[in-house]
Amino acid sequence: MRTPHSFAAALLLAGLGLVQPASAQTPAAPRFVDETAASGITTSYDGDWFYIVGGGVAAFDCNGDSYADIVLPGGESKAQLYVNTSKQGGSLTFAPAESGLELDSVGGLYPADVDSDGVTDLLVLRVGENLVMRGLGACKFERANEAWGFDGGDAWTASAALTFERGSIWPTIAVGNYIDRNEDLSPWGSCTDNWLHRPGEAGKFAAPLPLKPSFCALSMLFTDWDKSGTPSLRVSNDREYYEGGQEQMWRVLPGVAPQLLTPADGWKVLRIWGMGIASYDLDSDGYPEYFLTSMADNKLQTLTAPGPKPDYKDVAYARGVTAHRPYTGDDLRPSTAWHAQFDDVNNDGLADLFVAKGNVDQMPDFAVHDPNNLLLQDADGKFVEAGDKAGIANNGNSRGAALVDFNLDGLLDLVVVNRRTGAQVWRNTGAEGGGNWIEVELRQAAPNEDAIGSWIEVKRGDATMRRELTVGGGHAGGQLGWVHFGLGDATTASVAVVWPDGTRSEWPDLAAGGFYVLERDKAASPFSPRD
Repeated sequence: MRTPHSFAAALLLAGLGLVQPASAQTPAAPRFVDETAASGITTSYDGDWFYIVGGGVAAFDCNGDSYADIVLPGGESKAQLYVNTSKQGGSLTFAPAESGLELDSVGGLYPADVDSDGVTDLLVLRVGENLVMRGLGACKFERANEAWGFDGGDAWTASAALTFERGSIWPTIAVGNYIDRNEDLSPWGSCTDNWLHRPGEAGKFAAPLPLKPSFCALSMLFTDWDKSGTPSLRVSNDREYYEGGQEQMWRVLPGVAPQLLTPADGWKVLRIWGMGIASYDLDSDGYPEYFLTSMADNKLQTLTAPGPKPDYKDVAYARGVTAHRPYTGDDLRPSTAWHAQFDDVNNDGLADLFVAKGNVDQMPDFAVHDPNNLLLQDADGKFVEAGDKAGIANNGNSRGAALVDFNLDGLLDLVVVNRRTGAQVWRNTGAEGGGNWIEVELRQAAPNEDAIGSWIEVKRGDATMRRELTVGGGHAGGQLGWVHFGLGDATTASVAVVWPDGTRSEWPDLAAGGFYVLERDKAASPFSPRD
């Protein structure tokens, strides 16, 4: 995360934002209400050097009521689980609960059902030993490193991703490690090897496999980028702490050593201050696009031509998502972006983009007052800024975040982790004119009961929305549970799922405004939230 060679060059780059391509129309902005003070959430992400990165959010249902609970890291303070006590359509309220997750040195958390017992577990990323915490039900967790043969190491871990390789009953977990915390850090230190934890014998992990070379990963994502049915591991790296490194893609085939893709495979060299990855099929061609956060140089990558080669081009400027400088206030220095997430916040049937922003730590050449972005997609595929209109243009030093329907009213709410101060919570009260929606949750037989690696397709009229169900990406945190789709004025939607083994299931004509559990080989099961 190095400063630019000249401040003048940075201002020139920032000035490009004044001539973004014009949008054909302005999408309706939702209105978010700040409910932090009454939410019950008080956790702060504290600490200095080792906590300049991290600060993710884990959102998932830990008590079986289908409302998303959250776990927030504390950095040098303790992590904390909050049980969601909100009522459907009501204010957002949470209650702290003793869970076994009151751990120090936590920078991030990802929910996943590691042992396929139907209860969500947690992968906990730490400065020090990483932990897999087994879910016991009723929002209780216990350490499972020894029982599952998981080597937590002793690194500074800042990212992770999980998948189930074809034919395996145990997941594969990648962890991305940052600077070597045990060596002289002057001037910067060196990058620690990332690890790949693959299935071993007798329901345990094998010894971790180093992924070399490693370049200080800050986000990782298992993604089926080429629709081959076998996810590869995408890694976003922070260019500050290495020389000669770049963004990476590892092909991970069952029973074969990971293969790093190179220019000979079609992979182009890209060097950014990589901090977060968000993915969505934005152009409905069946292949995901990837938004990569950085410092004043965010990228939106799309395949140059769909096919077997990982040849990507940047369309961030053309689509209006460079988000490289603050859009409010008089601080025109370049921005610093962290967590990113695609989701439809105004229910018009188009995926929007949230980006968390915050200075690394008093870096003078980068903005200090750096509001989070809410970029709304319009009908012609371009994005327009609406963070100020929506009410989420805070100037906190943000890191991790999550767009989640916390009160199950069909509108995506927002929680953001800020460094050295409390997390914030906003309730989405909707956009003028509104829009219909549908939320689904996948189920299949063990292993991989949550069907990680599936593709969900929702058709409204002639338009088809597609997204991949993943564990990873973002910045140091993720969600598991209801998957939300806006439907615009459509009153019904047809939903299809391509399961991890390639089998396709379809559920036609589901009514808008409903929650549906989609279990393989069964009819859709409607769900009604508690009052």
